[in-house]
Amino acid sequence: MQQTTSAATELLDKMALYAKMVDEALNEEMQKYLGSDFYEPLIYALEGGKRIRPIILLLSNKAAGGCEADALKEAVAVELLHTESIIHDDIIDDETIRRGKPVFYVAYGFNTSLLTADFVFGIILSIVSRSKKNVAEDLASAALQMCEGEIMEMKVEADNSEVPLDKYLLIVRKKTASLFEAAAKIGAKLASADEKVIEALARYGLNIGIAYQIQDDILDWNNGSKIARRVTVKGGDVKKMLAEIASRYAKEAKMNLQDLPDCEAKQILYDIAEFAVNRLS
Repeated sequence: MQQTTSAATELLDKMALYAKMVDEALNEEMQKYLGSDFYEPLIYALEGGKRIRPIILLLSNKAAGGCEADALKEAVAVELLHTESIIHDDIIDDETIRRGKPVFYVAYGFNTSLLTADFVFGIILSIVSRSKKNVAEDLASAALQMCEGEIMEMKVEADNSEVPLDKYLLIVRKKTASLFEAAAKIGAKLASADEKVIEALARYGLNIGIAYQIQDDILDWNNGSKIARRVTVKGGDVKKMLAEIASRYAKEAKMNLQDLPDCEAKQILYDIAEFAVNRLS
């Protein structure tokens, strides 16, 4: 992600500290599989990610009164679920480059891709079995919705017709925002926050996830964005309209934070919502 303002640079520096914590926790988890044939492919799959979802989990945990060190393994599980989805998505979408290098199936082949994705699910199950809170249901819900969103998108692409706005937003909600929602919710649950705080942060995650994906589609307008460009609107510019919708969801995400106690983690979450629709990559 890139943006030139000093505020964005400061935000990225703060996020980098959390990303480093996630990377260290990922490396620790991966060391358990050092002797496995899956170790090298796993490291390849995990390289270069922005870690935005686990960062939101850790920030939500801290904003809800927790300690991020107690939420690291669950943050790893969230990033692994995202990684697993990428392995499959790149096959479905015929992508060839991601994060500046060949996508997983190009580097390792289809068979290893399928097996590695299954192996990742096994690691996720192992992690949630060690969690002090019941987060399995939240991750399972996200995984189911992500699959539903993916197959909805596949059907829309195969149809090759105009896409109603509500269907596009539903796909975005399921395929992308569901994991953002789960990440924020899990972070709050691990802090033993009350239901009002958990719900507020879950809504934040959902709204920021929708805004984030719409902005991704806008940034990828000329290189992909397969269904966003087919969204139907009555008059006006589709791209401009989607930018306005993304801004509304980002604003709503910020509103979801208003009743939380002021702290640095809350401010970073607020700034991420602002940045999500203003980033250049």
